[in-house]
Amino acid sequence: MFSNSYKRFFPVPKFLALPSFGLDISDESIKFVELIRSKEGIRVNRYGEKKIPAGIIESGKIKNSKGMEDVLTSLRKEEGLKFVRVSLPEEQVYLFNLNLEKLGLDNIKEGIELSLEEYIPIPAQDAIFDYELLGEDDQYLKLEVAAIPKNIIESYLSIFKNSTISVKSFELEAQSIARAVVKNGDLETYMIVDFGEKRTGIFIISKGVVIFTSTLDVGGVMLTEMIEKNFKISFEEAEKRKKECGLRRSAENTEIFSVLLNGVSILRDEIVKHFLYWHTHKDEEGKDRPVIKKIILCGGDSNLVGLSEYFSVSMKTNVEIANVWVNIIDTEKHTPDMNIDQSLTFATALGLALRDFDYD
Repeated sequence: MFSNSYKRFFPVPKFLALPSFGLDISDESIKFVELIRSKEGIRVNRYGEKKIPAGIIESGKIKNSKGMEDVLTSLRKEEGLKFVRVSLPEEQVYLFNLNLEKLGLDNIKEGIELSLEEYIPIPAQDAIFDYELLGEDDQYLKLEVAAIPKNIIESYLSIFKNSTISVKSFELEAQSIARAVVKNGDLETYMIVDFGEKRTGIFIISKGVVIFTSTLDVGGVMLTEMIEKNFKISFEEAEKRKKECGLRRSAENTEIFSVLLNGVSILRDEIVKHFLYWHTHKDEEGKDRPVIKKIILCGGDSNLVGLSEYFSVSMKTNVEIANVWVNIIDTEKHTPDMNIDQSLTFATALGLALRDFDYD
C-alpha cells in the first residue's frame, strides 16, 4: 500500500528496476529474502535473519538510529544489499474505510486530508497516507485509507540513507503477507493470522485488498514462558517441549497440553472476537460483509502441532497452514530451499520480494 504512496511522494528512479531484497523488520530481527528469475521460474537466491539488539526498535519505533544503522550497514556488507523493499510496522499504521462524497470533489488526496483527523489521533499535516479505491456509486467513492505518522517514515528513510541502502518501496506488513499466501487473482475473503514470537497480527483480506488489521501482544514466546514457569525448566528446554508436544494430548504430556491450551485459548478468543464482529456487523454502507472463506495461519509458531486443527474444531471453520510458495514455485515439482517452519517466518519478506515480479 505505502509502496504507491512512497512513489507519489518520493518518486523512484528507473534504474531501481533491479532485483531487490524483501526486508521484514521487527523489534527483534531483520529477515531478508532475495528472489531471482531462473530458467525454472522464480527462485530464492539468498535469505537469512539478523538479530537486532534489544532496545533499538520498540513497537515499530526506532529508538536508537545509530544502532539500527550499524545493523543495516553490517547486513549490507555481509549480503551485498543495495535495493530493498521494506515492511512498515503494523502497530504504527492506521487503516480505515472512507466514503468520500463526489459532489464538489476536485482532488481525492485533498478530500481525504480534510477527513483524516476524524479517523486518526494525529494532525493531518503530521501524517503520510495512501488509499485504494474499493468501489464507487453516483454519490461516493469508497476508499480504504492507510495513514502513518510522518516521523515514522522519515526515521526509516534516514537509517537506510545513512546505511547507503536504497529503498524501492514501503508497504504494510499485512499486504506483503497477503501477496505471499493468497493466490494471485484470488478475490475471496480470508482472515490471515500471523502468529509470531512476541505478537500476532490478525488481517482480513477481501478482493485482494487488506481491509482490517489488528495486532495482539500474544506470541509463541508467551507459550514457552508459560511452560518454563510451570515446570521450572530453562527457556530452551521449554521451547523444545513445546515443539515436541504441541496441542496433542497423550498420557505423557497431559500437563504440557493443558498449559499450552490455556495460552492458545487466549489467542483463539481474540480471533473469534474479530471473526464474529466481521460477520455480525454491516459495512459502512449498511451491507452484509462477505463471508470469511477460511483462516490462513503463518508466522514462526503457526506450525505448532495441532494448532490449526484446534482452531478449526473450536471455531467450526476451515483453518489451514499458509503456503508461502503459492505465487512463487510449484512445490510438487520443486523443493524450496527453506523448510516449512522457516518459510512460515519469512512470509512478509517473501511477499515484499514478490513486488519485483509484475505485482506493481
